Amino acid sequence: MLDVKRMRILKEVADRGSFSAAAEALSYTQSAVSQQIAALEREAGTQLVTRGSRGIRLTEAGEALVRHADAILTRLADAEAELQAIAGLRGGRLRLAAFPTVGATLMPLAIATFRERHPDVELTVRQLEPEDSLPLLKSSELDIALTIEPNSIHDTDGLESSPLLDDPMFAALPLNHKLANKPRVRLKDLSGESWIGTTDACSCGTLVRNHCIRVGFDPRITFESDDYLQIQGLVAAGVGVALIPTLALTTVRDDIVIRDLGTDAPVRKIAAATLPGTQRSPAARAMLGVLSEVATQYAKPTPHLTAVAS
Repeated sequence: MLDVKRMRILKEVADRGSFSAAAEALSYTQSAVSQQIAALEREAGTQLVTRGSRGIRLTEAGEALVRHADAILTRLADAEAELQAIAGLRGGRLRLAAFPTVGATLMPLAIATFRERHPDVELTVRQLEPEDSLPLLKSSELDIALTIEPNSIHDTDGLESSPLLDDPMFAALPLNHKLANKPRVRLKDLSGESWIGTTDACSCGTLVRNHCIRVGFDPRITFESDDYLQIQGLVAAGVGVALIPTLALTTVRDDIVIRDLGTDAPVRKIAAATLPGTQRSPAARAMLGVLSEVATQYAKPTPHLTAVAS
C-alpha cells in the first residue's frame, strides 16, 4: 500500500527539483526527505528518483506515480473541503421521514426554517409511518424519523429519541349525538358506541385501543381509515365516533363537534428518532434544534379547540 504522505513528498521533490528545496518547503530535513523517498520506493518496488550531478530526475515509474499523486492529492483536498462544508452546514444532505399529520403541520415550518438558515444543505422528506421509517433509520437510509411514543410495537433498539411535543386527542361526534352539547365528555361514556379507528399500520390505533382498555372497555371498531379527513366525514355521516389528535384538527368540518376528553384523553408523544449522537451529521443536529423550536408553536391547542373545550 502506497503511503499518501510519501507521495506528497515525492510530488514536492518533483516540483522543486531537489531534495533540499523540497525539505525547505515542507519544513523537513533533507535526510528525512531522502528517507521518505527511499521508503516509498520500497513500497512501489521500483526506483522512482535518480540522483546525478545536475540534481534529481524522476524515473518513468516516478513520473507515473507523480501523475497519480496529483489526482489523489486533488481528490483528498476536495474531500477535506467537502467535509469542512458539511461541518459548517455549507453542503451535505439531510434525509427526513414524517407520518402524515406531522408532515402536514410541524414539518413544513421546520423545513422552511432550516432552509432559510442552511440553504446549501440538500433536504429530502418522505411520508412514512414509524413502522416503515424506523427500519430505514437503523440502516442509515434516513437521518431523522418523526415518530410517536410510546413505541412498544416498533423496534427502537440502537436509536435515540428527542421529545418534541404532546399531542392530546379529542372526541369527534356527529352533530346530533346525545353528548354533542356537552363541552367535555368522558371516554367511558363512549364505550357503547360504534367507533371509527385507524388501521394497524398507524400507531394511533394501538394507542387509542390500549387507552380505552385501561379505562375499562374495548372499543368496537366498525370502520377503519388512516385519513383523518375521511374519518371526520364518516363521523359527520353518523357512522360512529372517533378520537382525533390535535395536529389532525387544523381543519375541522362544520357538521361535526370536537369535544375535550380532559384527563381521559390519550396523548400522542411526538418525537424525533435518530441514530446515536456520535453518528449524527451536523445537519441532523441542526434540524433537531429547529424541530424543537418549531414544536413549541404547536404545544398549545388551536383557538377552535380551546373554544370547544371551555
